[in-house]
Amino acid sequence: MTTTLGNRRGARWKAITACAVAVWALSSASAFAEEKIIVGLITKTNTNPFFAKMKEGAAAKAKELGVDFRSFAGKYDGDNEGQVDAIERLVNAGAKAILITPSDTKAIVPSIERARKAGILVIALDTPLDPPSAADATFATDNQKAGELIGEWAAKTLGDKAKDARIAYVDALVDQPSVDRMRDFGFSKGFGVENSDWKQYGHETDKRIVGHQWGGGAEAKSRAGMETLLQKDPNINVVYTINEPSAAGAYGALKAAGKAKDAIIVSVDGGCPASLAVQEHRLKLQRRHRAGASPTCPLASGRGRSTASPDLSVRAARKF
Repeated sequence: MTTTLGNRRGARWKAITACAVAVWALSSASAFAEEKIIVGLITKTNTNPFFAKMKEGAAAKAKELGVDFRSFAGKYDGDNEGQVDAIERLVNAGAKAILITPSDTKAIVPSIERARKAGILVIALDTPLDPPSAADATFATDNQKAGELIGEWAAKTLGDKAKDARIAYVDALVDQPSVDRMRDFGFSKGFGVENSDWKQYGHETDKRIVGHQWGGGAEAKSRAGMETLLQKDPNINVVYTINEPSAAGAYGALKAAGKAKDAIIVSVDGGCPASLAVQEHRLKLQRRHRAGASPTCPLASGRGRSTASPDLSVRAARKF
């Protein structure tokens, strides 16, 4: 079963993760009276605020249900070995359910299969496995649509200047896990980028493309990647980033180079750090999201523009 859910703001995904725990509970209700139930959450990292909210929601629901909640995370985005180890530890502990945001959507599948053969319910969160059927259920954003929306917005914002744009990509991982690939492709399609291969990014035939760098979804590595891209072309004026930490890293590199006011930065997600960046005038955001601000991180009134989109939340940082 695959359930596509939108609105990826932290507070919403906190609730969604809690719902995933509840889904498991409904499927295992008879076991509650017999034994203490172990449920595990495995995220990509502990540093991304998006995953911090996910962990918070799961822990709260697990406490409410009276189950033994155990959380694990990779040391960095792409740490497949760390996630494999976490799965093995949960299997050995006798866990009944595992919720996972897979770092390497293909390499983790054999471990997922072993867990399911052991009778463990596996639910993928945020990032579909490759293939998606490797999990019992998936709760995820339509990542390609999210990319398309920010690409369309960037092109519309530039107007006639879009035809002469200098575009840089700060992606996640060289191995191109599904979420990385789909967001990248979505942005390219939304912006109107020509590509000779829609199975892997990096095959763009569009002369506007400066190149790709990989920041591992982390601020420091993304800043380094952006610095490399600026060395290749100091006139970059459109930057696609995989997530908010990557956007922050790209912004840091642009600011240090004196280019921050000359470039549009677009990204996906919508956590507290980005909302604060809006309020502090470091980033200005267009929100593609249901009207209204996050209950935990309200946007300052008048910062950026808001348009309704009932299916998902997308944030696109732009120059001011």
